[in-house]
Amino acid sequence: MTRIFMKGCEAIAEAAVRAGCRFFAGYPITPQNEIPEYFARRMPEVGGVFIQGESEIASVNMVYGAASSGTRAMTSSSSCGISLKSEGISYAASARIPMVYCNVQRGGPGVGAIQPAQQDYFQATKAGGNGGFRMMVFAPSTVQEAIDLTYGAFDYADRDRNPVLILADGVIGTMMEPVSLPEMKPESEIEAIKQSKLKWACVGHELDYPNRSWIEPGHWNTADMQKANEEALKVYEAWEVNDVKVEEYMIDDAEVVLSAYGISGRIAAAAVDKLRAAGIKAGLIRPITVSPFPYSSYDKIDYKKCKGILSIEMSIPAQFAEDVKSAVKERCLVSTCLCSGGNIMSEQAVIDGVKKIMEGRV
Repeated sequence: MTRIFMKGCEAIAEAAVRAGCRFFAGYPITPQNEIPEYFARRMPEVGGVFIQGESEIASVNMVYGAASSGTRAMTSSSSCGISLKSEGISYAASARIPMVYCNVQRGGPGVGAIQPAQQDYFQATKAGGNGGFRMMVFAPSTVQEAIDLTYGAFDYADRDRNPVLILADGVIGTMMEPVSLPEMKPESEIEAIKQSKLKWACVGHELDYPNRSWIEPGHWNTADMQKANEEALKVYEAWEVNDVKVEEYMIDDAEVVLSAYGISGRIAAAAVDKLRAAGIKAGLIRPITVSPFPYSSYDKIDYKKCKGILSIEMSIPAQFAEDVKSAVKERCLVSTCLCSGGNIMSEQAVIDGVKKIMEGRV
């Protein structure tokens, strides 16, 4: 397969087009601007629709409307822009509307900084909007992985009739790497996907269409609302069994285990190789789905050998570390290696953190 050189944001957009996305609405914000810019050029070439909304709120609700018709639809933003979209995302979860969106994280809180960060972990995995709904959240560590995860995200969204989030960061979004693109879905397949949604989609058919369910953002009595929440819970529980994705690297004999996601996971993997070369038995657990979280991977650690876990993230205070601690269940020390505000994690900071664990200085 031919490899080409692509920037992360543009690769995410191209992967979505190839997966059959035919509607995108968004609003400019750094560092994800190349996503809507790319869609603006690309959508007319495939008969799709691009709209720059007047705001993040308008854009996510346009996606809500397009996805309600059965069209594969997407939006994107960065951090504070995602906060503005959260109500529309919660509406989609309530109405069982499949959509995909991407957060190319920047520093915070508030407007923060335009440089890369990983400070939206809690928002992404615990509170993407009001009401306690959950989403599958994918965290790529390379541009190629961003392509593959985005391409597959639309299938998960359609399967579950639920929003799916690609949780990237400013490094992944702006770096360029050689990648292989997936095949373009043929128009016949894209149309078949849309036709498969006729039982619930708003396509102008009669209201008594067999088995049609209403597209609405709420349930107007408590019995229906609880039933909807119970049905959603079954979907979430199935993810834990069937859909966890994780990279486990050299953990079988590890004396110290690094754990990180996204770009920090990539940096941690390089640190593992250097630590091994220096005679320190390091390993890595890198969640690819941060929701559902790969709790069972931490059960594979030999806690008789392991002196500690180093949780690594570009966030202060730590967020990802809370899930790591929950997975470790106090079986060994969990320490953190942190940066934020647009500072990018360094290999040396990770190596220094490991050495502190090995020397008993934490």
